[in-house]
Amino acid sequence: MTKPLLIVDDVSKSFAEVHALHNVSLQIHEGDIIGLVGSNGAGKTTLLRLLSGVYRPSTGSVHLGDGKSISTARQAIGVVPENTGLYSRLTAWENIRYHARMQGVDDDEAWKRTLYFSRYLGMEGSLQRHTKGFSRGMRQKTALLRALAHAPKVLLLDEPTAGLDVTSARTVRELVKQLGEEGGTVIYSTHQLAEAERVCNRIIIIHNGEVRADGTPQELLNSSGAHNLEEAYVALTSDVARERSEDDKPLKGVAKWWRAIFTPRLPKGVDEDE
Repeated sequence: MTKPLLIVDDVSKSFAEVHALHNVSLQIHEGDIIGLVGSNGAGKTTLLRLLSGVYRPSTGSVHLGDGKSISTARQAIGVVPENTGLYSRLTAWENIRYHARMQGVDDDEAWKRTLYFSRYLGMEGSLQRHTKGFSRGMRQKTALLRALAHAPKVLLLDEPTAGLDVTSARTVRELVKQLGEEGGTVIYSTHQLAEAERVCNRIIIIHNGEVRADGTPQELLNSSGAHNLEEAYVALTSDVARERSEDDKPLKGVAKWWRAIFTPRLPKGVDEDE
C-alpha cells in the first residue's frame, strides 16, 4: 500500500449540542476516487470542510501523509463547494486566474491546465465570457476548472452534479473518471448511490455522523451480504436518519467563511454574483 496523501485520525466534530461526526478515521491514497455517500445531514459536508482545513476537529486530527496539518497546507487541496461563488463581472478565466494567483501559480501554468481541462468540459470557447449569464452547469464547470488550476493533490467535490441537467452532470462525471485514469485523487460527495457506483472505485457510506462502510463496491456487497449496493446501503443505514443541522442558523457564519475561502473580497466597485 502506498503512503496515504491524507489522513483522518479518529476525528469528531461538534457544534454545541450537535454532534456532526463521531470518531471518523480514513486514509486517502493517490488514485482513490471516493464516493462519499449519505443522506442530507449525514455529515458529508462537515467532513469535506474538515478535509479542506476550513473546520478544525473537536477531537482527533486531519493531516497530510507527510504529517503537515491540513490547515497549513491548503494549496494541496482543490475544492468545489456546493455554492460556486463566482464573480459575475469577471470572465471565467479571470475567476480562475484570480484563484490561481492566490495559490502562487504562474498565469501561464494556470492557463495551460485550464485549457487542458476545459476541453473535457466543453468550456474552451467560454473562458473569455463573463460569468453573469452562465447557466448553473457552466458555473459548476468553471468552479471545477478553478479548483484544478493549481494542480491540487486532492480534489474535494461537494454535490458537484446537484441541480445540473443530464448532459452537464454526465460531463462532470466523465471529468472525474478522467482524473482517476490519470492518477488523480477525488472525494466526491453525493446522496446518489448509483452515481457514486458509476464514477468511484471506493465508496464510503456515512450515516448520522458515522462511517458505516468503506471499500470498493464489491467489498461493500460482500461485507453486507446484499445483492446490490442499494440493498447494502439500506442495511447499513437502517436506523432513522437525523435531521440536517449543517444549515441551521448557528452555522451560517461558518458557511459564509467556507465560501469566503474561495471567493475573497474584491476591490470596491466590483460586484459578486450571489
